[in-house]
This record gives sequence, structure tokens and C-alpha cells, in this order.
Amino acid sequence: MTSLGTPPAPIRWVPSLYFVQGLQFFVVMLIAGLMFKNMGVPNDEIARWTGVLGLAWAFKPLWSPFLELAPSKKQLVVAFQFTGAVGLALLALAVQLPMFFAASIAVLFVLAYTSATHDIACDGLYMASLSPRQQAAYAGWQGAFFNASKFLTLGGLLVLAGHLERRVGVHHAWSVIFVLLAGLLAALAAYNAWALPAGGNANVRTADARDARAVLTTLGRVLRAFLAKPGIALAIVFIVLFRLAEGQVQTIGPLFLIETRDRGGLGLTTEQVGGIYGTAGTAAFLVGSILGGTFTSWLGLRRAMPWLIVAMAIPNVVFWYLAAVRPEHLAQTGVAVAVEMFGYGFGFVGMILYIMQAVAPGTYQTAHYALGTGVMQLGFILSKTVSGDIQVALGYERFFLWTIACGVPAFVLMWFVRLPDSAARDAAPAPAQADPA
Repeated sequence: MTSLGTPPAPIRWVPSLYFVQGLQFFVVMLIAGLMFKNMGVPNDEIARWTGVLGLAWAFKPLWSPFLELAPSKKQLVVAFQFTGAVGLALLALAVQLPMFFAASIAVLFVLAYTSATHDIACDGLYMASLSPRQQAAYAGWQGAFFNASKFLTLGGLLVLAGHLERRVGVHHAWSVIFVLLAGLLAALAAYNAWALPAGGNANVRTADARDARAVLTTLGRVLRAFLAKPGIALAIVFIVLFRLAEGQVQTIGPLFLIETRDRGGLGLTTEQVGGIYGTAGTAAFLVGSILGGTFTSWLGLRRAMPWLIVAMAIPNVVFWYLAAVRPEHLAQTGVAVAVEMFGYGFGFVGMILYIMQAVAPGTYQTAHYALGTGVMQLGFILSKTVSGDIQVALGYERFFLWTIACGVPAFVLMWFVRLPDSAARDAAPAPAQADPA
């Protein structure tokens, strides 16, 4: 036990804080699409509507400054965690309704904006409560538990959902899953209500209209400074194009694995997809992220970027191969998915470091990094939203061939954007967490 007034040890709250952050994100951005696929929703509708949900993370920098008006970051975090638990319970009910798709999207919309706002409060609490040295020391725990939630959702829960689908049917199976998730999130929220540091702002007592106007003025100043950066227009285009192929493949790829073989897919069960992504896929992604960061730190972003963009094309080639060959053996598909996730993790580091080193530096570095990652997310969402329509028009094999072509513009534009030279490589540590959205 800590003495009165002593902040709780970070090891008591950092893991649970970032596990919750990842849990809510992966439910909305990954699990929902696979659930809808098993419920018979067409690919184009899945991609379109889950893409719209992802806009919450693209636009969250626009309202993040207003959260600074709250007197306690801890209260914000806990409130949004309990709200997320209620949302998951409502989702368990929504999937039982005759209009289950519309009802589920409505609940997921609330969950998406709750989760995105929780992310802001979560990161703010982390930065406000820890010194720079502690932030670096616990970055590994932060990333590990964010990705541990991916292991749980894409691994354990997806496998359990597949098992339950055979016994009680698809809709009842997912109701059980969301009830379990709601209970888990409520328990974690209760724990965090006890374990989290206060994260208060001594300069904020009550938020009045003058505070809001001041924040709005600062936000306008930050946006103008961001848009006035040299070469920013080309940088924005590069960021969007970097994720053009990825957004399509990461959306349609898992649906292709579940699609029946008579419709061009591989016909895997939910359990099999969960087993592949939750074990080999997640491990390969983490290894790829670590090696990609180490490789870039060693070589420098300018010289590493061509290799990172090539690595981002590996998933496109892997899924084109799977669509063309359509292997019968699960082990072959598992190896292919592991290669795909390794390439994705290795290459994605390039965009994180590009925003960190080439876009964010300046007067409002933290705010401009948030805006850069918002643009990155927007690029992902735009490609995700149209991916279903393109796949329906082309079929799976030609669709994945199309995604290979989508990687070329970013590779060409790379030679025209400003990239830090090798002198900056010592300031470019591997990111603790590569957020897949």
C-alpha cells in the first residue's frame, strides 16, 4: 500500500489503462467486421460502415484540446470506460434485433467516439502523471498491453465465438461475447477507479465560456501553423497514399479468409481465423514492428523508407497469392498470414516515424503529431470505406492485384517529400506501439 498522497506505482495502472484502450479499439475496428461477415452482411456494406466508424479516430485531434478543461483526467478515463462497458452490453442486445445491422452500427458509432475520446484522456493521463524518464521506461508496458488486447480479441474471443456459433448460432454467440466483454470492461473500469493517479489540472477548477473560447483560439492557431508548414500539402498526400493499399487489404483480407470457397474465399471458420491472427499473426506483427523500428533507427529514415514501403506491399502480394492459389492446408494459410503481418508491422513503422520526424517538429510538436496521425487515420478510413465496393466489382483475385498497384504511388512520391537525413536516426527510437488503425 502507498502512503497517503503518494502517487500509485505506474506498474499498477499502466497495463490496465492501455489494455482497455486497445480492447475498445479492436472491437470496433476489427471484431465488428468479422462478426457481420458471419451474419451474412455483404462485404461492401461491412467496409463502408465500419469505415465510417473509424472517422472517430481520424477527427479526435479536433476536440482533444477541450478535454484539458476537465479538472481530472482520471475521472474522464473512468467515465468513458464505464460508458464503453454499457455500450458493449447494448451491442449484445442489438445483434438480437430484426434490424440487427442498423442497430449494431448505431451502438458501434457511440462506442467509436467513446473509445476515441477515452484515448485522448488516457494518453493525457499517462503524460501528466509520469516524468519523461518514466514515460520512456513504461512505453514497453504500454505497447505490450495495448497489443495484448488484440491477442485477446482476435485470438481467444474469436476462437470462443466460433465455438459458440456452432452450438447456439451466430447471433446468440456474439451476444455472449459482448456480455463477457462488457463485464470485463466494467471490472477493469472499477479497478482503474481505484488504481489510477488523479491526473488533475491544478490550473483548472471549472470550465467556463472564456476557457472554451481560449481553447478554440489555440486550436485555430495550431491548425494554421500546421497548414503553413513547408511542403505540408505534399506530406498530406504522401501520408494518405502510404495507407491506400493497407486500408483495403486489412479490411477485405480477413473477410476473404472466411468467405466460402465457392465464392472465391478460403472457407475458414471463425475459430481458424481467430487462431491464425491471435497467435502467429499477432506475434509476427510485434516482431515486425520491433525489427522495423530497429532497422530504421540504424539506417535513418531517408535510407530506410524505400524498404519500409516495400514491406507494406508484402500483405498485398500475400493475399493475391492466397486468392490465386487458394491453398487447402491451414498451415500454409497460417504461414502466409504470419508473413503478411510481419510485413505490415515492419513497414508501418515508417509512417509513424515520418510523422514524428518530418511533420510534427515545430512550435506545436505534440498537437501537430496528433494532427498528422489523424490524417494518417483518415487515409486508412477512406481506402477502407471504398474497399468493399471495389472488391465486389473485381472479385478477390483481381482486387488483391489492384492493391499491389495501389502501393506504387506512395513509392514514387517518397522521392519528392522531405525526409530527415541519417543524422536524425539517433532520435528515432522504435515506437512502443504501432496502432494498426
